[in-house]
Amino acid sequence: MAGNDWINSYLEAILDVGPGIDDAKSSLLLRERGNFSPTRYFVEEVITGFDETDLHRSWVRAAATRGPKERNTRLENMCWRIWNLARTKKKLEVEEAQRKANRRLEHERGRREATADMSEDLSEGEKGDLVGDGSARGNRISGRMPRINSVDIMENLANQLKDKKFYIVLISLHGLIRGEGMELGRDSDTGGQVKYVVELARALGTMPGVYRVDLLTRQVSAPDVDWTYAEPTEMLSPRTTENSMQELGESSGAYIIRIPFGPKDKYIPKEMIWPHIPEFVDCALSHIRQMSKVLGEQIGGGEPVWPVAIHGHYADAGDSAALLSGALNVPMLFTGHSLGRDKLEQLLKQGRQSREEINTTYKIMRRIEAEELSLDASEVVITSTRQEIEEQWRLYDGFDPILERKLRARIRRGVSCHGRFMPRMVVIPPGMEFHHIVPHDGDMDGDVERNEENSTSPDPPIWSEIMRFFSNPHKPMILALARPDPKKNLTTLVKAFGECRPLRELANLTLIMGNRDSIDEMSGANASVLLSILKLIDKYDLYGQVAYPKHHKQYEVPDIYRLAAKTKGVFINPAFIEPFGLTLIEAAAYGLPIVATKNGGPVDIHRVLDNGLLVDPHDQQSIADALLKLVSDKHLWARCRQNGLKNIHLFSWPEHCKTYLSRIVMCKPRQPRWQSSDVGFENLETNSPGDSLRDIQDLPLNLKFSLDGEKSEGTGTGALDNSFDIDDSVDRKSNLEKADLKFSKGAIGSLMEKAGQHFGGGRFPAMRTRKYIFVIAVDCDSVSDIPKVIRTIMDAAGKENPIGFILSTSLSVSEVHSILISGSISPLDFDAFICNSGGDVYYPSLSSEDGLGLPFTVDSDYQSHIEYRWGGEGLRKTLVRWATSVSDKNGQTVEEDESRSTTHCYAFRVKDAELIPPVKELRKLMRVQALRCHVIYCQNGTTLNVIPVLASRAQALRYLYIRWGLELSNVITFVGECGDTDYEGLLGGVHKTVILKGIGNNALKLHSNRSYPLEHVLPFNSPNIVQAKGCCNEDVRASLQNIGVIKE
Repeated sequence: MAGNDWINSYLEAILDVGPGIDDAKSSLLLRERGNFSPTRYFVEEVITGFDETDLHRSWVRAAATRGPKERNTRLENMCWRIWNLARTKKKLEVEEAQRKANRRLEHERGRREATADMSEDLSEGEKGDLVGDGSARGNRISGRMPRINSVDIMENLANQLKDKKFYIVLISLHGLIRGEGMELGRDSDTGGQVKYVVELARALGTMPGVYRVDLLTRQVSAPDVDWTYAEPTEMLSPRTTENSMQELGESSGAYIIRIPFGPKDKYIPKEMIWPHIPEFVDCALSHIRQMSKVLGEQIGGGEPVWPVAIHGHYADAGDSAALLSGALNVPMLFTGHSLGRDKLEQLLKQGRQSREEINTTYKIMRRIEAEELSLDASEVVITSTRQEIEEQWRLYDGFDPILERKLRARIRRGVSCHGRFMPRMVVIPPGMEFHHIVPHDGDMDGDVERNEENSTSPDPPIWSEIMRFFSNPHKPMILALARPDPKKNLTTLVKAFGECRPLRELANLTLIMGNRDSIDEMSGANASVLLSILKLIDKYDLYGQVAYPKHHKQYEVPDIYRLAAKTKGVFINPAFIEPFGLTLIEAAAYGLPIVATKNGGPVDIHRVLDNGLLVDPHDQQSIADALLKLVSDKHLWARCRQNGLKNIHLFSWPEHCKTYLSRIVMCKPRQPRWQSSDVGFENLETNSPGDSLRDIQDLPLNLKFSLDGEKSEGTGTGALDNSFDIDDSVDRKSNLEKADLKFSKGAIGSLMEKAGQHFGGGRFPAMRTRKYIFVIAVDCDSVSDIPKVIRTIMDAAGKENPIGFILSTSLSVSEVHSILISGSISPLDFDAFICNSGGDVYYPSLSSEDGLGLPFTVDSDYQSHIEYRWGGEGLRKTLVRWATSVSDKNGQTVEEDESRSTTHCYAFRVKDAELIPPVKELRKLMRVQALRCHVIYCQNGTTLNVIPVLASRAQALRYLYIRWGLELSNVITFVGECGDTDYEGLLGGVHKTVILKGIGNNALKLHSNRSYPLEHVLPFNSPNIVQAKGCCNEDVRASLQNIGVIKE
């Protein structure tokens, strides 16, 4: 290989990223290739996508080889490595481009179908409005409605909030969170989000109308972190009392509440939190329930004060907030901070890992599903910039900006959306505390003279640490504050500075690139960027003109801004894409003009502050020109400084909180709807007949008798029991009222006659008095096996403990009744029945001797609880259309099962599970059309249940906890080795789980096409999960003994 040194040139191009290779260094092979530029090739094809550190190390080893033959062999192998990397990258890019095209087509098709459904009841003029120009429509709307941040709106908001006492819950799970001395940058999980949520909680706690704010996070008691992170509660003291509440109560203010969940004595990264989300939700639910009672005693007149909103931050907290919001029936807000689909695209572009490897490392598909669920459940999604909405959120199945505008227009007109919902995207930039900031008005020379006269005010230590790098420290300082990450584009900044002689003569450059002890200890990408910067400093001989200190403390950052302002310097953020740019606001607060990337959030910041220049981060000359213009034109510098200081209050926390609270006020109030009839349950101690008699008085107000066990009024799809002959809706309503009255009288009369016996109505509150509750949620391979499993578990429970039973199943209540009869099991042996995969909750009734139908009572409170975003008839029509299209392709494969369908569960029969798409595809189809629901394949894929998005078997248990005081820690759930596609929700949480070996294995095929493997989300190593060796009485008892439920 005579031309082997061309590889040397390639590797130098990777490391130097210079403008070209000198002729003296280029080989014969390069000259023969004419205009071929190895630098350009590697910058465009390799360096932007691959970690060049390994290649460099290979080159070093190859260059150190003495024997020419071995050296040539190693270099040749490197050629093939480089070629293979580029080839792999191209392949991944093609695959990702195809996925994007498919996603775009799916969104367009879903938008067309949704628009077609909704256009049926619109006039021609309205149709024209919906498909017309978005900006024109926006202008008309703004003419009718004042802007949310107008002075009038804010004044009205202040008046509305004057007498309010809101309770707000924020959730941020990962990282290390505390109010003082935040360890920002300690690891990748403890960054800007931690600071944001703490300051948001602190600021909200001082706002009028807000009584209490709880920031829920994980309690960490690990030996490698500070003891403060193990404290269960920390009060956030306000920075200022300017906007604090007039009335303060015992529990008022803002607090960090640390919830213990996950591995004890171990600090885990966010990618490992997913299996422990259910445990957090259960513990958080307990805290919120208890706090609501406490606040009710203080400010609610004895009635519980539920959160006015639950706000999740990042995907893991969004998933948790969705479950908490559904369990409590309160509005949810969501802030993504960083989005999974965007990160997935960036990682795929780099070409270092395949999609499967990325998913294994980052659990990225679980994160994306959590973000999709957050879109399903959220009333409002808060973003920092419009770019986040238009370029990031639109990548998701559950959000389409065009369809969102159409739905919003229909809502304003009062026109039906046919069961379609879309969260409202709101841009609210993060706030800042400015009360402690005093902008510097002097210059460097004047300050030096004053410091000589007043030696009692020494300069901050970080100033000398920076200025020791400079030969002339009085020149204006160009300040960049960012990690040495390739995305931050610091190498381009150094090149722009190094190649612009006028700029070098006028200014110094300061690079604050995090903290480091040794470059060798840094991550590969960060170390590579730092090495490149050091080589560029050497190349352009920038010694004495560039500062790059190794260490700084978080509290020293304001001093760094002040130093730059003293020298009449400029702050620059040259990142390729900046989601928001909080450092730009911080710099403006200290009087620094800015130069920032034109990609992302800085555009919105510059529009408000007008305190600098925007540049193309790929244009090195543009960066140099903008910096030179600001440091050389004193009038421009002064004008930008004044504009920033004048407008910076728009990014203050009070302004942020006003807009934030205005959005909460605009949400439709939701809360648990039974609280007014809950009197008498709180202090229930025993399951005596007297207790039952006292508690049954409110029963008819909350529970309606299910006449046919399936259909509720208005569905028109089923017949009532023969004991009623109803010809129209009026007769139906009249008879329902009679049935309720008869049921109420019968309930009380039967209770008087059968005091002390099993009784359905009086047993509802008795669930909280059970020592244990056994939840039988086993998805058997055959429905006929269920009675045997029930009997085995009941026999294993024995009689020594007061144990209650709940059956949790995908079956309808009539099917449940049939299998109980076939197994000679009485419904009165159970406390409750969770049917239709969590779409309905029933209780055993007094008896069936009244002739009104099945011996079950439906919980209408639960039905209203899960009503949120239920698509109703619009969803049913779409599902029927989907079933028809599948059947047209593959024969009569899927058909609606009206006999099993209820108001909150649409059921379908599946004749061949192999011919229907996986559940993730059907879920995507619904989301693309803005239909929010929970899709579940059941009974080995032979049935399909579609229920409200926040309904599930797991959520039904949480509802029973909130409604009746069912103690979740005393719940033992029995499941098979696998089950329906909602199986993962049954494991985890504070309850204990017994897995019955050998049951449910046929359902494994339902989970073969999942977006993420079950191993990523199930806490199999949890002490709360045990596996029974089999399904016989002895095996079940042995498992119960292992978890301490029964004694040996």
